[in-house]
Amino acid sequence: MNKTVGFIGLGVMGNSMAAHILEAGYPVLVYTRTKQKAEEILNKGAVWQETVKDLSEKADIIITMVGYPSDVEEIYLGENGILRHAKEGAFVIDMTTSKPSLAKKIAEKAKEKSIHALDAPVSGGDIGARNGTLAIMAGGEKEAFEACLPLFSVMGENIQYQGPAGSGQHTKMCNQIAIAAGMVGVAEAMAYAEKSGLNPEQVLKSITTGAAGSWSLSNLAPRMLKGDFAPGFYVKHFIKDMGIALEEAELMGEEMPGLALAKSLYDKLSAQGEENSGTQSIYKLWVK
Repeated sequence: MNKTVGFIGLGVMGNSMAAHILEAGYPVLVYTRTKQKAEEILNKGAVWQETVKDLSEKADIIITMVGYPSDVEEIYLGENGILRHAKEGAFVIDMTTSKPSLAKKIAEKAKEKSIHALDAPVSGGDIGARNGTLAIMAGGEKEAFEACLPLFSVMGENIQYQGPAGSGQHTKMCNQIAIAAGMVGVAEAMAYAEKSGLNPEQVLKSITTGAAGSWSLSNLAPRMLKGDFAPGFYVKHFIKDMGIALEEAELMGEEMPGLALAKSLYDKLSAQGEENSGTQSIYKLWVK
């Protein structure tokens, strides 16, 4: 019989990820701060839990997909948190993009209680979550990663073990650094195409398959041009990620001028009231 999976955090991506686990035949327990967000998956057969504590006591594998490192810390290390109430031998997997240092702290505390911890942030946005094609980058004990591979394969396709605790989060920082400056370039390219009198959709047909090609160009530029700024990934969460990356880079003595520029532009966008829009809304800085 499949192990019981507890899933905490049913946002833009979490809902789809939990649904794939349920569809794969795992019994799924869910908790999220706003129960209304769980209605869809509860109708599919997931079982609601009133608290993190209740879920932690019952699940064999616990996955978290929440907003900020502060949320992660409270959910794992708080008085009523996962590590105080999870079963001995349970697996806990944080798929939130969070701080590498926090991932290491959680892993250390988990080991003291004979709980297996992995940090496994993802990339692919709402589309990847919906299609079950996420890139999953994992850190922690190799044996724990291998034990959880069948579950990861339900949610993603490109699943890579990166090393000890914190390695998954460091890898996700590399991902976000690469995306940050790239998103600025995508928005500028679309604004330039429009300003020069070209048909931007036609331009995309030429440049998405050449050297400029990227996931953002193929998936988010079309949303920009349609005026679709709904969140596949929130501006506020991207700013959080860039902030973590800049902090980590500073600790390592690395300068990240491209990342710093991208974050300053997203900060400007957020100040204009776009913090709950999708990251593609950066296009608004160029095209009103």
